[in-house]
Amino acid sequence: MNFRTVLATVGGIVPASMIAVVVFLTTYAWPAIEYNGVGFLGGMHWNLGNLYADPIDLSGVQILPGASYGIFFLIVGTLLTTLIALLIAVPVGVGAAIFLAEAVPPGPRVWLSFLVELLAAIPSVVFGLWGYAAIVPLMAQHVFPAMAHALGWLPGFGEPIGSGFGLLTSGIVLSLMIVPLIAATLRDAIDSQPAAVREAAQALGATRFETVWRVLLPGLRSVLIGACVLATGRALGETMAVLMVSGNALNTLPQTIYAPVSTMAAFIASQLDSALQDPTGLAVRSLAEVALVLCIISIIVNVCARLLLAGFGARERRGL
Repeated sequence: MNFRTVLATVGGIVPASMIAVVVFLTTYAWPAIEYNGVGFLGGMHWNLGNLYADPIDLSGVQILPGASYGIFFLIVGTLLTTLIALLIAVPVGVGAAIFLAEAVPPGPRVWLSFLVELLAAIPSVVFGLWGYAAIVPLMAQHVFPAMAHALGWLPGFGEPIGSGFGLLTSGIVLSLMIVPLIAATLRDAIDSQPAAVREAAQALGATRFETVWRVLLPGLRSVLIGACVLATGRALGETMAVLMVSGNALNTLPQTIYAPVSTMAAFIASQLDSALQDPTGLAVRSLAEVALVLCIISIIVNVCARLLLAGFGARERRGL
């Protein structure tokens, strides 16, 4: 076995694992996919049915009386919390990366960079407990009332403000979890740029900020997009932290930015114990279908990022 074969074997483990996960989820969830149909994605009602009744036969499938499975509210909750997290985390992460790479002296830079990267090592359940104990009361007592008073004229920002659990709180907690991924990746990329690039820009009269903003960052678009994709994947799949601060809304869409929501990953964790009580097994297979949808969304995000990078590459080759 030569060196190229070894590298190909090792490199093929990652895509093979991804394919294996998708195939397993599809196979395991297939009875639920056949039963739920397309309505699974657009349905607004998730109900395990009467767990104490005998299963009935419906369309050739054993199911509990009253059971129905729809996850549109989960898809909306997942996408909205991820979007809010990115809207907060991307500018903060880019700003932190520029600050650490360009504005902090070499001595303190090492320790500040370590502290930023240390955020990525904190377990999600710790973020969730911190969000539950500190962020939720702060939002309910101070931030949400102030936002409703100042921005209540905007759709989705008026009352009711709720109890602090909800969409915005989940987005804020998620943003703190993904900022280190963006900041650390982009800071390393900025540090790796040749000093001659900075010197050339400054020789042409550019300020330090203009050098970073107009010269360095445009050349690091692929790095920034890659970091954002990693951050998006983390936000889409986060479970425990969101479960503890989202409010776990069921069968409803958020009417305001303060309203409780539920995400797909958190919902799987919260519903698994109850689903295991279903003697037909269809509830657990429906949860596997939720996981499959989440996996497909993550794949779509990565594909879109690759297409975006390809578009930037084509523009750069044309000299635009």
